[in-house]
Amino acid sequence: MPDDRFEVPTHDAPVPGEARCPGPSTRDLIHADGMKTPPALTAESYHFLGDEDIGYERYYSQDFFDLEMKKLWPKVWQWACRVEHLIHVGDYITYDVGPHSVILVRSAPDEIKGYVNACLHRGTQFRPSDSSGVAPILRCPFHGWSWSLDGKLREVPCRWDFPHVKDEDFKLPEVKVEVWGGFVFINMDPDAGPLADQLSVLPDHFKDGWDLSNRYIYLHIQKELDTNWKAAQEAFLEAYHVLATHTQGLPTSADANADYDIFSETVSRFVHTIGHPSPHYKHPQTQQQILDKMLIAVDGLTVPEGKLARSVYAEYQRKTMGEAMGVDLSGYSDSEMVDSIEYHLFPNMFLFPGITLPMIYRFRPIGNDPGRALFDLLFLRPLAPGQERPEAPKPHRLTAGESYATAPGMSQGLGFVYDQDTDNLAMQYKGMQASRKRGQTLGNYQEARARQVHLTLDKFLKA
Repeated sequence: MPDDRFEVPTHDAPVPGEARCPGPSTRDLIHADGMKTPPALTAESYHFLGDEDIGYERYYSQDFFDLEMKKLWPKVWQWACRVEHLIHVGDYITYDVGPHSVILVRSAPDEIKGYVNACLHRGTQFRPSDSSGVAPILRCPFHGWSWSLDGKLREVPCRWDFPHVKDEDFKLPEVKVEVWGGFVFINMDPDAGPLADQLSVLPDHFKDGWDLSNRYIYLHIQKELDTNWKAAQEAFLEAYHVLATHTQGLPTSADANADYDIFSETVSRFVHTIGHPSPHYKHPQTQQQILDKMLIAVDGLTVPEGKLARSVYAEYQRKTMGEAMGVDLSGYSDSEMVDSIEYHLFPNMFLFPGITLPMIYRFRPIGNDPGRALFDLLFLRPLAPGQERPEAPKPHRLTAGESYATAPGMSQGLGFVYDQDTDNLAMQYKGMQASRKRGQTLGNYQEARARQVHLTLDKFLKA
């Protein structure tokens, strides 16, 4: 019989996904600013997605990669370019992912069309991959067949030799095109549903002060990476890596208590506050010391008694950036000015609606190699009242071994941070292939966004 003199303590098993870093949450830190913030910024949406390992073969297997090329990329909405790439009638840009190639053209003042980038004569591309320019017609460089910008067959040299070519049968195959937030999206599937289904909460969250259609590209860097496109983007889906990868940021970066939200199968977000120390950083600091250690320290800027370093820095940025860009930034909260607010749109797009960190990311395969990826890194600025949209700058392309800091217009400090991020990736990719443990083990909360990508990917691959 049990001994009633002793009470055996019972402990409830922890509920998976409910654990959080001790200390203030991201929402606590934002509310402590004492400013009005957009409701979307503090919206909560997380649920436990499972804890099974993610198999490494999903990253390096050629068969898995080929399946993605067959069942994902031709079937999913994906960001191809910005409207400032296609300002004037006749402007074009090519977009490639794996073996798929699309050419987008401004076919009319109010119309953008996308076509398969292949001549219907013998398959030659109309324009080379990764190119842009002006094309009043789409003319094949090999034999001169041409089409008008609306896709109709225009000219066949020696037409007498092609009595079997009927104009109505040789209209260029179109891809679906939609525009949201100044971004041009394409879908190669003629039966695809509307882009709005994939955008999920983004139009609602971005409808007011985060309207990215009122911004333009001022810097575009491309970096070749020796890893799989999924592994590359997963490095940016969490702040868990800050402790080991960005140790210089621990005094000013609240990493472990970042907020993670899964809004739908296609949209997730983290909010990572800047100007608060990491929970891992145990050294006492004054607010002035925090300000002095922030990424872009400003000589002579001081924190008055009772103020927060992040608030002082946010106000400084409102004034200096607003004056430089000719825009009024007074309506943006401290969080919108300084924090890393990062949305992910499946399959490969990242959007930052903030002002000081105004980035857009895209990760896609290079050619047919599962171990090579291209990282597009764009910086956006708000358009000033009455300002005409400038044409998009040409991307500055870096090889895997080149530093981001060498790109013209890139800040040295931020370039160093991106170097830290991507320097891990080649070693990770090699380790995935060498590992006896056949999959990666993800955190339930901090790495949930990476798991969601795989869950959504599987729905495409099993369709």
